[in-house]
Amino acid sequence: MKAGLLGRPDFRRFWLADALSQFGTRISVLAIPLLATQTLHASAFQVSLLRTLETAAYLLFVLHVGAWCDRIRVRPVLVVADLGRAAALATVPLAAAFGSLTITHLLVAVGITGVLTVWFDVAHQTYLPRLIGRDELVEGNARLQANMSIAAVAAPSPTGFAVQAVGGASVVGLNALGYLWSALWLRAVKTPEHVPPAAEKRHLRREIVEGLRFVARHPVLRAVAGHGATHGFFQSAQIAIVVVFLSREVRLSPFAIGLLSTSTLAGAVVGAFAARPLADRLGYGRALLGIGIFEGVSYQLFPFTAPGWALACYVLAGFGSSFGIVAMNVLSASFQQAAAGEHVRGRVNATVRFLVLGVAPLGSLLGGVLAEGAGLRATLFVAAGGVLLAMGWLVFSPLRNVHDLQMHGYA
Repeated sequence: MKAGLLGRPDFRRFWLADALSQFGTRISVLAIPLLATQTLHASAFQVSLLRTLETAAYLLFVLHVGAWCDRIRVRPVLVVADLGRAAALATVPLAAAFGSLTITHLLVAVGITGVLTVWFDVAHQTYLPRLIGRDELVEGNARLQANMSIAAVAAPSPTGFAVQAVGGASVVGLNALGYLWSALWLRAVKTPEHVPPAAEKRHLRREIVEGLRFVARHPVLRAVAGHGATHGFFQSAQIAIVVVFLSREVRLSPFAIGLLSTSTLAGAVVGAFAARPLADRLGYGRALLGIGIFEGVSYQLFPFTAPGWALACYVLAGFGSSFGIVAMNVLSASFQQAAAGEHVRGRVNATVRFLVLGVAPLGSLLGGVLAEGAGLRATLFVAAGGVLLAMGWLVFSPLRNVHDLQMHGYA
């Protein structure tokens, strides 16, 4: 991919802010469960509550956030969300330094961060089309997904090593610094932000319903959102307990868990850069369908992970699933941004996130309950089976007939 959008100073600042935010987030994805598991000696259910609180705001607030983001300038929202997340997570190493850190404190910090992340994520996707043109959305989303992918690959190994060396609380503090730096880059963006003109009378509930109705009536968005919701529910069950599984059942050290995560997530980098060529070669719909099937099948190897050679199951499953998830994110985000008009884009983004991520706290609770009752490995089998079933949304949809973002009146 040539310089393209990265040649523009303001997009480059936005991209750098996103990169810093993504690295901070990926540090906490591993550091916080390890901190809970190894330092605070939390149970599998308590660890699953961390994931539940991290994502609960998507279920409770995201639709309202989407409606507000259609009304206002969202760059200030991004800055405030980053600063708030930095402040919340900075309390963790401070409490640890005074010997007062508890699982309750960690749950509260994660919950606050989760609420601010909802505002950031919806505003982030709403802001991109205000910064660049529609014909640049695939490239822009690919650049941002590449940030996510590179962070997912680069962060776990040093995070695991750092947790083993200096403790999880100190490493969580690095996440706070990442969010702070991200806010500084966002403040440096100079391009004026165009906000759609406000209607004379605006009703929040009516606007939320309009976003829900738009997605429900759009055959492709409905299929993509349905797949994402089903997939997200069962994937959250796995994510909620997988660090506990690797630590207590496979008996890996924090550094080994980080190294394993890095090896599995290499597929995310490949997925970010392969999405557009695949869509150009196969057509948008067939690429999305094929990638979804490949990802669902790859996921089935996770439960077979065990010490020794069977660690390869985790590596292969992680590579295939991370490739599929990121490549699908590039294509689906570009599609929903192009399909929704400017007046409704924030609500459509929020609706899709509500459907896809709103189920995450429920899936996380399921993971914790199943892990306590049936065991960690049994929970992974249930999660893998649910991810496979999610493919039905894509298979029985009109995706195969969609060749690009401009067809069939979708744009």
